Formats: sequence, C-alpha cells, structure tokens
Amino acid sequence: MSWRRTKAIARKEIIHIYRDPRSLAMALAMPVVMLLLFGYALTLDVDRIPTMIYDRDNSPESREVVELFRASRYFEVHGEPDSYADIERRINESRTLLGVVIPADFSEELNRGREGQIQLLLDGSDSNTASIALGYADALLQAHSLNLRTRWLNRQGGNDFRPPVEAHVRVWYNPELESKNYIVPGLIGVILMIISALLTSLTIAREWEMGTMEQLLSTPLRPAELVIGKMSAFFLVGFVDTLLAIGVGIFIFDVPFRGNAIFLMGTISIFLFGVLCWGILISAATRSQLQAYQIGMITSFLPAFLLSGFVYDIENMPAIIQLITHIVPARYLVTLLKGIFLKGIGLEILFLEFVLLVVYAAVVFFIATRILQRKVA
Repeated sequence: MSWRRTKAIARKEIIHIYRDPRSLAMALAMPVVMLLLFGYALTLDVDRIPTMIYDRDNSPESREVVELFRASRYFEVHGEPDSYADIERRINESRTLLGVVIPADFSEELNRGREGQIQLLLDGSDSNTASIALGYADALLQAHSLNLRTRWLNRQGGNDFRPPVEAHVRVWYNPELESKNYIVPGLIGVILMIISALLTSLTIAREWEMGTMEQLLSTPLRPAELVIGKMSAFFLVGFVDTLLAIGVGIFIFDVPFRGNAIFLMGTISIFLFGVLCWGILISAATRSQLQAYQIGMITSFLPAFLLSGFVYDIENMPAIIQLITHIVPARYLVTLLKGIFLKGIGLEILFLEFVLLVVYAAVVFFIATRILQRKVA
C-alpha cells in the first residue's frame, strides 16, 4: 500500500469538494439544521396537559382537588364544564386530553370516612401521551388521598399520624428529567450516520458516470488506497460536522458533558470511518448516483432513526427486531454517546460497544475493498 497514491486521491477529493462550495456548505449546515429542528421539535416531555374539571360537588373538598390540578405544572386547566357533553365535545375537537369529573357526593363520602370517587376521562387516540397523563393524574390523586387519610386519622385518634414509609427519590444523570438531555446525544449519532453515508455514497458512482473511473483503473492504484483516499477527504468534513453538532448540543441545548473528550473523539472517528466506508461500498456496488443515493438513504436514515435506541427502547421491540438492531452501527454509537455525555463512563464499561464499532468499521472496509477489486478485475 502506497501512502503517496493514497494522499494523491485524498488531495483530488479535497479539490473536488473545494470547487463545489454549495455542496460543502450544505454538508456543514445540514447537521446543525437537523439538530436544531429535531432538538426543539422532538420532545418526550408531557406537561401542560389540556384539562377540564367537571366539579359536580362544588365543596371545599372538591375545590381542593381542583386547585391541586391548577398548581401542578403537568396540567393546564382550560375550564370547568357544566356537563359531560362539554368534555366530550372538547375531546373530539382535540382541545382537551383529560377530563376530571368530581361526583356530587364527593365531600359527603370523605366526611364519612369512605373513599371518594373521581372519574378520569382520557383521549386515547394518542395512547402514549394518554398513558403518561393518566400516570401523572393518578400520582397526584394518590398523594392527595394519602394526605386526606392522614388528616382523618389525626382527627380520629388525636395523635400525629405519619405514614410508615416515606420515599426520598434521587434521579441520577438527568435530575431534571428533561428529554432533550436524552434525545440530543442520540440525535448526534443519528445525524452523523445519515450525513456520513450520504457524503460518500456518490463518489465512486460519480466517477463511473463521468467516465473518469477508467482513468483511475489504468493507474497502479489499489482498492484499499482508493477507499482510504476518498474516505479521508470526507472524513474531515464529517469531523467538522461532529464538532458543530457537539457544540450545538452543549452550548445551545445545555446538554451536560461528563465524559472524556478524547474517548468521545476516538469513538466518533471510528464510527465515521465505518460509515464513510459504507457509503463507498454502496457507491462501488451501484454505478448510478441515483441508486446510490436512494440505497444510502434507506440504509442510513431508517435504521439509525428506528433501530438505534435513539427514541424507541430496543428491549421493548420484538425479538427478531432486536436481533436486527445488532447490525446497525448507530445502536452502538448512541449507547456510547449517552454514556459519555450523561453518565461520564468510559471504556471500562462501554468496552463491548466500542469493540463492536471497531469490528463494524473493519468489516465494511474489507467488503468495500473486495467489491472494488472485483470491479477492477
């Protein structure tokens, strides 16, 4: 392998990138735009749930429940209807997600020491949001129920009654439970997967369509030299994209960074090498830029977005889909990025994911050189 020939190919690709400033600007701006768009638009936080409370009792006890919902940041009370029909109409119009109905005998049942019933009506068309809203409402009412029972026992016994168990919750790594801290690191990995695969998926196909591939084949250039030379030029672009994406995540979205910067850069470099080689493999296998672009998009965007654990938990997927996720490199990068950013852990814990990422890069590089060798032959 000659580094001189590799350097010549890299220089040729750099000149080609430099002569196309619009494509270069798009390649550098696209990750930032995607990160800003998805970072602000894609959120798993469920708060300010549109709520209507139908208070049929209108007593101090029922108004206390109403004030609990008004004081919670998870609920936004839009009004107090006069009938079930008002709640149904607002739910059908998608203007209300939760309807709370307090029956007319609510305070009477409480004063007798019985359980007061409260009805919750939810719009289940969005099952995920509805289940989260139900959990919030149930937790709020359970806490209020415990408080009411404590006050009732204190009145009956004359002693200060305290619950036998008091839970103190401590959330590690993301104490504010903000979804952006969970989404943005994974989003960086997904964006790099898409951009990197598309950067190199057109290189070899473009050479064939322009008729310059025959000139390259007439030189003593070897397949490995061609792959590394073409990949290295786009590696610089991908690395700049990485720095921009990390900067946006830390300085704009305020995502905490607790890990080792050197380990982060090394991990991303290996990932970029593998994904860029994947783009070259696609470009070498198809001599059409259109086909290369379509295959590159299908094999990068959909697996990275759906099967990397970026948004959807892999453990909740069917067993066959979980097996398929093992061949998606973004899965390992997302795990590494979340561990480095949020937990500050290193190679001692993320060793398996790091090794699998190295194996992926080596295998894709080998296959890409073999395909090019067959093309040359």
